[in-house]
Amino acid sequence: MRALIVGNRGDADPGLVGSRLSEVGFGLERNEREYPREWKSLAGVDLVLLLGSEWSVYSEGNEKEVAAEVDLVTTAMQRGVPIFGICYGAQLISHALGGTVTRAQTPEVGWHDVSSTAYPDLLAGTWLQWHYDVFTVPSSLRAVAVNDVGPQAMLGKRVFATQFHPEATQDIITRWSTGTGTTELSRLGIDAKHLCEMSVDQVAARAPASTRLVDWFLGEVA
Repeated sequence: MRALIVGNRGDADPGLVGSRLSEVGFGLERNEREYPREWKSLAGVDLVLLLGSEWSVYSEGNEKEVAAEVDLVTTAMQRGVPIFGICYGAQLISHALGGTVTRAQTPEVGWHDVSSTAYPDLLAGTWLQWHYDVFTVPSSLRAVAVNDVGPQAMLGKRVFATQFHPEATQDIITRWSTGTGTTELSRLGIDAKHLCEMSVDQVAARAPASTRLVDWFLGEVA
């Protein structure tokens, strides 16, 4: 089985989600968002995983790359290839299917609560967030998790997407929190060292939930 991961160069780590996919027999291949002309095709692909990004789908300068990923999403849906989107990946799916993506009134960075009446045991809880944009749920999908900032998960035929980061590992959080990430967090009033330290317990607590989420996706959505 083949899973095609779409992410940015240098930041395409599927973390806990990728680990679980590997455990159940998927081989992981990657398309870098910056180089759509070099992308692997969907031929023989059994699952598409769209990761997060520093990009916004509405930003000037990456229109061609966004259009290429939109085409990938619509083609995968036409062929019945399951899609799992995370953060920017969820926003891209919304954009591709007629939803909207706008700047959030309140950015979410760090560990935040998510609620779900549709799948409380699966989606409700504290998840890592790292986003400045929010999406609306297209008419072909339905919201299955929310919080005060906006939709947090949406579900459709062979499509599932989360605004939060079920893939987050300690290594991912540390990488995002260093370098320019430290400055970014400081602007938001977040201490990078504290975030990394408290994330150790949070990642350990949420890892089983991430595994259950992947297993549910493979069993019920894909």
